[in-house]
Amino acid sequence: RRDQALLLVHNELPAQGLRLSALSGACHQCLYQFLAFVPPSGGGLSEPGTAVVMVDTQHPLTLQLSGSVGDRELCKIQYHFGEFGNYSLVVKTQSTSTKAVSCDLVINEGPMNSYLPILFAFLVYMGILAILIVWHLFMKIDPVRNWVYKKLNPRETDRLINSELGSPNTTDSVSSGPTPRLWSAGSRQRLRSLDTFRGLSLIIMVFVNYGGGKYWFFKHESWNGLTVADLVFPWFVFIMGTSISLSLSSMLRWGSSKRKVLGKIFWRSFLLILLGIIVVNPNYCLGPLSWDNLRIPGVLQRLGFTYLVVAALELLFTKPEAENGTLETPCLALQDILPYWPQWIFILMLEVIWLCLTFLLPVPGCPRGYLGPGGIGDFGKYPNCTGGAAGYIDRLLLGEKHIYQHPSSTVIYQTTMPYDPEGILGTINAILMAFLGLQAGKIILFYKDQHKQIMSRFFIWSIVMGIISAILTKCSKEEGFIPINKNLWSLSYVTTMSCFAFILLLLIYYLVDVKRLWSGAPFFYPGMNSILVYIGHEVFENYFPFKWKMQDSQSHAEHLTQNLTATTLWVISSYLLYRRKIFWKI
Repeated sequence: RRDQALLLVHNELPAQGLRLSALSGACHQCLYQFLAFVPPSGGGLSEPGTAVVMVDTQHPLTLQLSGSVGDRELCKIQYHFGEFGNYSLVVKTQSTSTKAVSCDLVINEGPMNSYLPILFAFLVYMGILAILIVWHLFMKIDPVRNWVYKKLNPRETDRLINSELGSPNTTDSVSSGPTPRLWSAGSRQRLRSLDTFRGLSLIIMVFVNYGGGKYWFFKHESWNGLTVADLVFPWFVFIMGTSISLSLSSMLRWGSSKRKVLGKIFWRSFLLILLGIIVVNPNYCLGPLSWDNLRIPGVLQRLGFTYLVVAALELLFTKPEAENGTLETPCLALQDILPYWPQWIFILMLEVIWLCLTFLLPVPGCPRGYLGPGGIGDFGKYPNCTGGAAGYIDRLLLGEKHIYQHPSSTVIYQTTMPYDPEGILGTINAILMAFLGLQAGKIILFYKDQHKQIMSRFFIWSIVMGIISAILTKCSKEEGFIPINKNLWSLSYVTTMSCFAFILLLLIYYLVDVKRLWSGAPFFYPGMNSILVYIGHEVFENYFPFKWKMQDSQSHAEHLTQNLTATTLWVISSYLLYRRKIFWKI
């Protein structure tokens, strides 16, 4: 099967059978898991005891062979098996005079290179990109552009030639131009970099939600650590916070009252939460939706509640801007922070609440401050403590049947307790993530059109967040004070993701809005219709042409083709909607 290899164990020891156990390199402080019993040899080398097992190829494995009597360890081998490979493990005595046992691993059939489909897909998309760039360069040549326009729209071309002796006026040129300019004086008020950032996050999210080619690094990390799939949701929350700052400033500047704006905030939050519970709910796979198995938390639910808190906080404490767009403050280095000190105090109070609940709340049967996955982790001492206080609060307040039933920790740590990565406690840190995005928006507003100042502030914030992450994690995956963990939405996870987000936004802002070396395409288009694309990809996930029956369901290549096709279709759909000026806003 996919992500597996075949291992044949040959036991040439005549006196005893063997117990084969395995430990995944991705499983921190885990117990060895029994794989197979290997019977003793029948008395000759031609009749060794044999067992056949399937081993995981996603992560390195440690194989342990021990005697069936006395459970004495005979040998241990660390190896990273290759997908669809065929291996033999031969166990025998080194010589008749000694009782030392040797374990030799032999490759019977070499594994497949499962990463070649990724390379091929990369080359295909790079080829398409190269063609588009060449086309764009050719279209800058006047004779070529005029010839293309004449072929595509001959009637319009003839009309322009025949009107006023071939000299159309400015109004005609603007109204009848076949390709509108990407940047105009009127459109400069909207930063394309923000929509590009949002679209990039969304497209990666769509791709990993569709399966990511069934590669392990396009799935969520089982517990501590990061994969590609763990990057996108916090980035989406971050850019939502940035948009809050800009949109509220615009609405208030255009004369909307705070009461009216607050009503819009409540309505939008309500719609997001409602859509998340009713439309985008993974428990539909259990049958018709009912209260008995309704999942209450979720991605849109977290977005809706986070938006409500951060937008209301910004609206409540916002101050009127001076004529030049700045606010007076005694410290110039903190002039985009100090005027908003009530908001910072509120956010810091929320973080104190998160820290107290996480590390001080007593959880029955679990050590105080436990941040582990439970299951076979921590040597199996706390199998029912998945998520510590975060999991306990969700199960206590929402009920086990109303949270996510298949967390990522089940894969490696074999947990049995339901756990929701979008639970109550983690939402506090999602609010922090959105608030840091809000700070990015304030920087853009405060230093309007001062590109160097904006980019330097983004860089400084990235460095500060990176330093905090390094302290919290001790630059370690497992040994830090607070490890990076997407399931928990730990504090270090938020600071690390915001560090990446500030740097990424800096780069996109520089390329798209400062130097205009990149229009933001194709990510700009789904970024302009993010809610439609997200809900649409969830609702139509199992419908053609986004999904079809495969000839070989164990093939990474087929899964990658299907997932990339589905993701590309949503990009194309968002582009067509953009051209027709169709946007779904909540």
